[in-house]
Amino acid sequence: MPPHGSLSGAIDISVAAPAYNEAANIAEVVTEWQTYLRRNAMVGEWEIVVCDDGSTDATADILEELRVGCPELVVVRFDRNRGAGAAIRAAIGHTRLDWVLLLDSDGQFPIANLDRFLGPVLAGEGTAFSGARVRKADGAAYRWGSAASGAVSNLLHRTRYRDFNSIFKLVHGPLLRALPLEAGGMNCSTEITARVAELGRGWVEIPIEHRPRAGGGRGWRYWRGARDRALLVGYLGYRHWLQRRGVLRAPSANEWIRREVR
Repeated sequence: MPPHGSLSGAIDISVAAPAYNEAANIAEVVTEWQTYLRRNAMVGEWEIVVCDDGSTDATADILEELRVGCPELVVVRFDRNRGAGAAIRAAIGHTRLDWVLLLDSDGQFPIANLDRFLGPVLAGEGTAFSGARVRKADGAAYRWGSAASGAVSNLLHRTRYRDFNSIFKLVHGPLLRALPLEAGGMNCSTEITARVAELGRGWVEIPIEHRPRAGGGRGWRYWRGARDRALLVGYLGYRHWLQRRGVLRAPSANEWIRREVR
């Protein structure tokens, strides 16, 4: 099958998302996803993979209840909280379709944003697409932290992405599943952007909408998250610098994909 889509003019999509203590949102969000995917003529086969990251509320139970009425929903469960990075890796690892759409389960990224991606995908304009938030619906501290880390990441990787840290991404499945992701916390989206950029495969950025959280909590303290993001950005940038100097050798995308397919 060609990477840009199926011969029928539709693409097969796996949604992958982490969830932690999202009992207030998860039913509405997953229902929104499945309704959109079922009704969109440009979407062929689809599935939704959600990894519950050891939630202490009813998130996992709600997901299991939703699965009864939605056989396309796959629920992965951690027995303890391991961090958003581990949860998104697990969700990605359980996907099986040609394209993977990364989302968060807090409802801030409307899946209807995908409308803007499907045409470019079917036209074969790339293998990695990322949503650039037109207006970030987060508090001032989060917006400032994201802007600062994005600017530093662009500087270190010699890129000019408008939204380096966006989680809303549509990536060719074999490529995404092959990426050797390491981030353990909330900064997994930053690492995914960096890993693909290291391959010389630029992201196609598409403007998207972003809305405020409807409920629930982030589960990680802001300052700890800011510290971890700064450390990760520095690590990714230093590794990229070593690769440019020939001290480290980065595998090509095809090498990573061959490992994943085995």
